[in-house]
Formats: sequence, structure tokens, C-alpha cells
Amino acid sequence: MKNESSIKIKDKQTFPLTIKRLGINGEGVGYFKKQVVFVPGALPGEEVVVEATKVHPKFAEAKIKNIRKESPFRVQPPCPVYEECGGCQLQHLRYDQQLKEKRDIVIQALERHTKIPVDTLDIRETIGMEDPWNYRNKSQFQVGKKDEKVLAGLYGLNSHKLIHIDHCAVQHPKTTKATGKVRKILEKLNVPIYNERTKKGIVRTIVTRVGVQTGEVQIVLITTKKDLPHKEQIVQEIKKRMPEVKSIVQNINGEKTSLIFGKETIALDGKEFIQESLGDLSFELSARTFFQLNPEQTVKLYDEVKQAAALTEKEKVVDAYCGVGTIGLWVADKAAEIRGMDIIRESIEDAKKNAARHGIKHAQYVTGKAEDVFPRWAKEGWKPDVVIVDPPRTGLDGGLIQSLLKSAPKKIVYVSCNPSTLAKDIAVLSGKYRVEYIQPVDMFPQTAHVETVVKLEERL
Repeated sequence: MKNESSIKIKDKQTFPLTIKRLGINGEGVGYFKKQVVFVPGALPGEEVVVEATKVHPKFAEAKIKNIRKESPFRVQPPCPVYEECGGCQLQHLRYDQQLKEKRDIVIQALERHTKIPVDTLDIRETIGMEDPWNYRNKSQFQVGKKDEKVLAGLYGLNSHKLIHIDHCAVQHPKTTKATGKVRKILEKLNVPIYNERTKKGIVRTIVTRVGVQTGEVQIVLITTKKDLPHKEQIVQEIKKRMPEVKSIVQNINGEKTSLIFGKETIALDGKEFIQESLGDLSFELSARTFFQLNPEQTVKLYDEVKQAAALTEKEKVVDAYCGVGTIGLWVADKAAEIRGMDIIRESIEDAKKNAARHGIKHAQYVTGKAEDVFPRWAKEGWKPDVVIVDPPRTGLDGGLIQSLLKSAPKKIVYVSCNPSTLAKDIAVLSGKYRVEYIQPVDMFPQTAHVETVVKLEERL
């Protein structure tokens, strides 16, 4: 008997395709003889001729050979290394249309993973940026060497080729400038640069972060060992060329790993952190502190959370996956009590400091998994009215979902960075909770990522 799902497309086969929509990674999606084909760079509505590059049992990947009918929303990407780099996926799509497609990515996820009739849901227009460029407050550029020149950039799409980036269109200009100057200092002092192939050399990565509201800059040099040649000269040169740098840090990572940071961090000069503010809240950002990469959109995102929570100063609120406490502190003025938890101990320490710095006495934070802490509080007789969740890309832990269904808070505000796991979690919660509305927010213009704030109300 013939297997219906067996693919008919052959490797390197050329065929015409009409692109129906964008996939979750920003690629064009079309169907050839009922088989799904993913085409990076193709846009909805386009008629293209493609060549199959990889054939899987249930789908195929292909590349564009030529475009027969072009989308009216196709634009010229401003970045010269856009196609090689892979850091952005949608620079070739006009920005207003990016916002519409991101809303559609959320709709597709709900259609695929839930039984809720999507046309009955209030799915709002995506909140975008007035200027969708130069927004990222942090860059992590790998370094390499070619003909005595120090390069800094990102590894190319699915490769170990370092793409040198002089100017990144989505990075804050201060991070770009700082990376460029540090690269030149390393070159001038002939500091040994790490070679990915031979595993020799010292400096692996230049990390720069800017406090967008304060203008303060932090530079972190990731090195393979503690001994950094010309350390004092590097520090003096950075201070001389960039007075805005308030923190110079070294992090040691000698492991063969794709993780950027190692465990040991040493302050070389200045403070161990830089200051940043969001609205009325201020934060100290140390080298390894997680902080949202787009502060302008973060304010819009958190305001949406506050609106969805609709607190009246009487509610007990849980801030699950709380990180350094930003969301809980954002809504604290309208809450009777805030409780947060996170598995990262340093984040919880920071959350406590952040609450103390802002004089917020009705917030408490504990280290632990939400799915363990929640039942403990329930046993103690403490029941929240509102639960705010902002989980990683993997979505809510199954244990936490069961705890939520058991403790039954009146309202859940779900902040998601992955429409697929969001939809799967909504499918489980929808027996007890109804989706009031879904608000997409564009935190990362020019990429396929979309964040959403979902208001879930207990069914009565």
C-alpha cells in the first residue's frame, strides 16, 4: 500500500510554486502536489520557480530560482549582508505588511493547535514601531582574523563562516560604534584572536550593551582564559576613545560550546553594571543580566500586560518566570501583593534588589520552578487572583498548567514569545478559561518573531 505522506519531490527538482503564507520562521510556504514546501525569502502571493534543496518525509525545503510574479510588498533590504547573515528574516518585506503577517502567524498557530474557531476570537492588529530599525540594545559579535584584520560579526546561516558586520541595521548605533572601536583596539595591540577551527587564541566575542535611556555603555570581552594580553592598554584605549563606556568586563569561557558566556566574570574597569530605565523603573544591568532587547517596545508590551490584568489594588498577583521582576514591578502599584518565582537564583536576587530600590514592600520572590512553588503556596492557603506568565519559548510546564487549573485564578495574563507553544497551552487551558483577546506586539522588527499578550478569564 502506498504511503500517502511519502514525498513526491526529488532533491534538486525544479518546479513552480505559489506562496500562500509565511511560516513561523519567516519563510514562504507553498504546496506542490499537496506537499508542503518552505522557501526562505519568498513572500505570500508570489509565484516563484524553486529548486528543492532538502527533501524530508513530510515536507521539502527549496530556494528561489526566479520570481515570476512579485509581491507588491517586496522591498530592497537595506543591509548589505542580509541574505548571508540570517539574523533577520523579513527585511525584504515592507514593514506595515510584516505586522499583518505576524498576526497571521499567530492565527495559523491557533488553527493548527486548538479547536477554537479562530474567527470568533478578538485577535488585534500587531503593535509595531514608528522606526523599526536600530532598536537592539545589546550585540554579541564573534571575532575572527583575516590577513591581520580583526573581524567582528555573526556566523552565516547554517555555516561556520564569520560574516563581518560593520553596521547592523537593527542594532542601536552606540553598540555598533563600540564594537567597531574595540575591534580596532584589538587589531592595533595585536591581541590573539580565537580561531574556531584550530581552537587557539584568546578573545572570542565582543558583547556590547547600551542603556538606551541613560546612554551608558558596557563592553564585555569573552576570552578563552583569564590571562588577557595587553589588558591595561585595552582598558586605557577604550576609556580614551569612548567616555560613554561605564563598565568594562571580562568573561572567561574556555569551553567548546555555543553558549556565549562562561561562569567567571571579572570587572576590568568602572562599575560592574550600567543603568537603564523603563518608564518610572530603573535597573542595574550586569554582564549576564537578562533584559529585554527592545526597551521601546517593552514599555508597550508591559502596558498591555497591565491593561489585561486590570488590577484594582485588591488582587494577589503571581509573576511566574519572573526573571529580574520587571513585569511584577510594572503592575505593583495596582496590586495588593506580588509573588514571583524563577529558577535562576541570580535573577531572584536582582528581583529582590529591584523591588527594594523602588520601595515596593508588597513583593516577594523565591527561587524555584513555578510548578513546584505554586502547589506549596496553595497548601499554605494562599490563592492568587491574577497570574501573569512569561515563559521561555518552550511554553508553560505541564505541571504548572495543572496547578493553574487546580488553583483557578480568576484571570491569567499570558505573555508569549512563541505562537506554537502559546496555542498548545491555550488548547489545554481553554476548558476552564476563555480567551478574552490576543494582542500581538512586534518586539523584533525585520525578524519573524512575534510576542503576544493574551487575556484569559475563568469561565463561570
